[in-house]
Parts: sequence; C-alpha cells; structure tokens
Amino acid sequence: MKYILVATDFSPAAENALNYAADMALAVHGKLVIFHVYQLPVVYTELPVSPEAALVMKDAEASLNALRQKILNRFEARVEVETALRSGTFFEELESVSNFFEPYVVVMGSQGTTSADRFLFGGHTVYAMQHLQWPLITVPPKAKFLFIHNIGMACDFNNVVESIPIDELKILVDDFKASLHILNIGKSTDFSPNLVFESAMLQEMLLSMKPEYHFITNANIDEGIIQFAEDHNIDLLIVLPKRHSLLARMIRKSHTKQIVLHSHVPVLSLH
Repeated sequence: MKYILVATDFSPAAENALNYAADMALAVHGKLVIFHVYQLPVVYTELPVSPEAALVMKDAEASLNALRQKILNRFEARVEVETALRSGTFFEELESVSNFFEPYVVVMGSQGTTSADRFLFGGHTVYAMQHLQWPLITVPPKAKFLFIHNIGMACDFNNVVESIPIDELKILVDDFKASLHILNIGKSTDFSPNLVFESAMLQEMLLSMKPEYHFITNANIDEGIIQFAEDHNIDLLIVLPKRHSLLARMIRKSHTKQIVLHSHVPVLSLH
C-alpha cells in the first residue's frame, strides 16, 4: 500500500496541502493518512490526564475526523482515509509516525498565510525538509495537484554516486510517466573538470529515465532554480538537502529553506 502521509495544523495552508495529498493518493491508488501533533497544556494536577489535556485531545480528534469526512465526501469514498493523532514535539512525532507507515511520500504546507503562520509552520516544514529521511513534499499555499508531467531536479554534480537517490527518483518518474529535467545552476559559465566528470557519471546512472539536462548561469542560485521551474512548467521540483556542521550553518544560508519558502511549485526533498 502506498501511504500518503499529510501533516496538518488545521490552517488554510495545511488544508490546501491536504487537498494536494488527497489528489495524489487518488492518482497513485494510495491511502491517505491525516496526521496532527498537539501539545498538552502545562498544568499542575494529581490526575493522570487533566481536564484541559483531555479537552485539547478531544478537539484535535474532532478536527481530524471532520477533515477525514470532508475528503471522503469529496472523493465519494474513492480514496481510503485514516487519521493519526499524537502529542509531543512535532518533528519527533512526525518521524515516529513516518517510520510506522513507511510512506510513499509525506506532504506538508510550505508556509501559512500570515506572518505568524509562516514563522511557526514554515519553520517546522524547513526543519523536516532538512532532516526527515522519508520523501517530503512541501506545497505552496495556492498550488494544486493536477498531475505530475514534468519533474525537475536541482543538482550541483558533486559526488553524484552517493548523493543521488536513484531508486526513489525512478519510482516517481515511472509512476507518473513524467519527463525528468536535471538542472545545474552556477555563477559562472566555466565548467570544471570535476563537473564534467560528475555530469557524465550522472548521465550513465539516469540513462533509462532519459532526462533532459539544463546548465544555467545565475548569480542567485535560489532565484534561478525557482525561475527555471516556472519557465519550464515543472510540476514537482526535487532538492537534495545537504547536512552541514553547526559552524557551516552559521555562515551560509540554506538553499533548501529559500526554495521551500519562496517557490510557487511544490518541492520534494529526497535524502
């Protein structure tokens, strides 16, 4: 069974991501799992479960069930839907429930509609993109799932044998019969010997998927990737987050974060 796990905080951006996930579940004949993490209020009581905590849990269950029924009504039960409710820290619970379901993909809204939503839910999303080991799609507030005809993948051609998840990429391309576009973008038109070697290695690795390669020069890498996705009608943009040391994170910005928060195209992170 292909599980599509969608995380929600019940915001408009999260509901849009839910609709995207439901349409994808229908397209791949998968099962939708709607997931929510709630935090218990800090109370001082001798009871094992305080009245306040019980109320928070009850409200969360009711909201999840309402979303489930809404999806069932929309698709006339053509999509199987279940819910998962956890309490605790968002990422830890997301990781736990993902390990349980082993999802085809996890789906989240890329940001909220208000500045507070963007700070809170957007922060969760970026952290999950960088650390969750399961495929994760972030959905911009206005993005809709029509179908995935064109898949774009941004690649720096650095250590491609170890960094490119070939199996996951092939599953996506095959499932949607999609065209694959490989994008390399830099600040210079000069191609180093290493870039030429790595690109040749990648061409051999992806030979069966018959990708189209694009080499673009742009001083702003994030802006160039986003613009390429829009100009070439990319339906799903793949990024390969790289982990950096604490010192490195302090002195350099995250390309993943910039792309997730500013792209108008759904972004998929593959580790």
